[in-house]
Amino acid sequence: MSKKNDIKLLRINYLRGPNIWTYRPVLEVWLDLGELEDHPSHMLPGFNERLTTMLPALVEHHCGVGERGGFIERLTEGTWAGHILEHVVIELLNLAGMPTGFGQTRSTSQHGVYRMVFRARDEQVARTALKEGHALLMAAINDEPFDVDKAVEEVRTHIDDYYLGPSTAAIVGAATDRRIPHIRLNDGNLVQLGYGAAQRRIWTAETDLTSAIAEGISRDKDLTKSLLKSCGVPVPEGQIVNSADEAWDAAEDIGLPVVVKPTDGNHGRGVSLDLRSRADVEAAFKLAEQHGSEVLVERYIRGDEHRILVVGGKVVAAARGESAWVTGDGQSTVVELIDQQLNTDPRRGLTEDFPLNRINIEEDEVVQLDLQRQGLSPQAVPADGRRVLIQRNGNVAIDCTDEVHPDVAYLVGLAARVVGLDIAGVDVVAEDISKPLLAQGGAVVEVNAGPGLLMHLKPAEGLPRPVGKAIVDHLFDEEATGRVPIIGVAGSQGTNNIARLTAWLLHLSGKHVGLACRDGLFLGSRRVESGDRANWDAGQRLLMNREVNAIVLENGAASILNDGLAYDRCAVGVVTDLLGSEAPVDASLAEHDIHEPSQLFKVLRTQVDVVLPDGVAVLNAADERLVEMAELCDGEVIFYDLDHLNPAMVAHRAKGGRTVSIEGHHVLLTHNGYMPVRCADLNSAAARRMTGIGASEAVPGASVKSLLAAVAVAWALGIPPELIAAGLETFDPAPKSVR
Repeated sequence: MSKKNDIKLLRINYLRGPNIWTYRPVLEVWLDLGELEDHPSHMLPGFNERLTTMLPALVEHHCGVGERGGFIERLTEGTWAGHILEHVVIELLNLAGMPTGFGQTRSTSQHGVYRMVFRARDEQVARTALKEGHALLMAAINDEPFDVDKAVEEVRTHIDDYYLGPSTAAIVGAATDRRIPHIRLNDGNLVQLGYGAAQRRIWTAETDLTSAIAEGISRDKDLTKSLLKSCGVPVPEGQIVNSADEAWDAAEDIGLPVVVKPTDGNHGRGVSLDLRSRADVEAAFKLAEQHGSEVLVERYIRGDEHRILVVGGKVVAAARGESAWVTGDGQSTVVELIDQQLNTDPRRGLTEDFPLNRINIEEDEVVQLDLQRQGLSPQAVPADGRRVLIQRNGNVAIDCTDEVHPDVAYLVGLAARVVGLDIAGVDVVAEDISKPLLAQGGAVVEVNAGPGLLMHLKPAEGLPRPVGKAIVDHLFDEEATGRVPIIGVAGSQGTNNIARLTAWLLHLSGKHVGLACRDGLFLGSRRVESGDRANWDAGQRLLMNREVNAIVLENGAASILNDGLAYDRCAVGVVTDLLGSEAPVDASLAEHDIHEPSQLFKVLRTQVDVVLPDGVAVLNAADERLVEMAELCDGEVIFYDLDHLNPAMVAHRAKGGRTVSIEGHHVLLTHNGYMPVRCADLNSAAARRMTGIGASEAVPGASVKSLLAAVAVAWALGIPPELIAAGLETFDPAPKSVR
């Protein structure tokens, strides 16, 4: 078989919001198959066998057949390389630990050119999967070697580098389950949950309710202990010391055994436990001072280490630690025993995805000190049957949530409140967490801000706990959605006028409104930026603005095709038109293979698709194609048209729907079973001035239609007709100057 030429990737576009393909972000790839357009899978000798050998789990892909083995059936029948690439990329993402099920491949008007899309939670990860999938597919086509494991590892590395950490991802996932939207604010784990004034922010397990003062207190272990002690929380006696000699003096005063640790360390770094000799205490002091600004010596509490997660003053999860030991065989060194008996545990790994860390004795000075106290070195060979202690702490991963005694739960909740943390990881040492602390001599040893959640999400033993949900429920009341009213206006005729008038009516109703349209970016009634701001970036800026409690966004077809919508769902979605039948299609749309106005239906329906179930779609009933869009709306529909007797309007009212129209020279709000309401006089000077905005527009009555659309939006949002009429009288068509 002759070698086939490479598939050309003509264009790669990351659609960040709801789009013509799906509600979720996707990577859209334009492919030129070249000569492979004439060689579907069943015409490539041996290809199917090579591909399924490389990726045997392709048998699980349902594809269009709708059942296991569906994609394999398509391969056997014959399918094209673009479709195959879609499934290869999806499978690489699955193997790398980012399960992905959505993908589509569609032909274009150009011979051999296809649009292929797949679900993309992160752009960089998606691009890497595409690159590796492309290389794998060409290797399978041309019968060339390919390292699948290396490709999967490359994708997995990018997931680790670019995707949210497990703690943040758990919180975001819980918010998504409650239909609360999110925006990632940086390349790390700073995430906004909700929109506008309804938002909250998280940074791993810290929130915008987490006090900086409380976080500072938690880092100062001595201050934390003094505050807890004053409130009756049992804590170990301790002293801050400035030298190794002082450390030993303090140890003698407190009574052996003792613990030596940095006052402001974290993750157990520099912490030495159960010290019983001067040499051990002095060595531990030198280690601790490397990991903090001061060193603390405190009484050693017997028992196991426990990490208890407190959210909003309540215990939501608890995990117990265990010491790590190895048993000598008379032949292997301590390092070898660790690798053989501990690091082979599948629960241990180098990334945050593993509940336990791999032990690297050469990088852990605490482990080295514990070995020295046992008369061993890393290269020593323990006698056959001798048990050697490797780690006293750092192995907290056994779920014990259901064992926590109510007294313990009360004390750790009190500890978090005393420090001032809304989310805290409280470290408790106790021999039995199911019994009261004081009776067994247990104590709270630390209160930590920003605790890791992985031990509770993926415990080494026991049940995972819904800690992400607990944090989301703490941030948002039971009925809260994290949403503010969002109004999206799509189409080409008068959409900027509709957006601006809608924003004005919302402003009069008491909302602090953010508006992005072709006339600029507005906050309240003031334009803060001029120029065309009807785009994704401007929309995101408003969604992130903590001051706005209503947002109006103008969405052109090109913006939807280039980026998707800036928001996931909206309260009101307006569609004005699909372009007139004789109107030319903009060149920016032709780039997306849109050549006829009828093709815009699939693009602009996106605005209707995202209307919330308790929201409203506002549609121009003069266009029968837009009337058809009503069936796609999850919420209510309001039709508008100049003609009150438009058959679609009449039929809609007969079914209980609402319409906005013109009767005589008045705007008429009609709802079956209710008296029609006349809310504005189009003969007024203000109305004539307003409808004169669009005098140069090609479509007759377009300005009046824009007014009707804005009135329909206001009605949908519950603004009273009297206020709508007043708003129409006071609206200034000319934007205020930028200041």
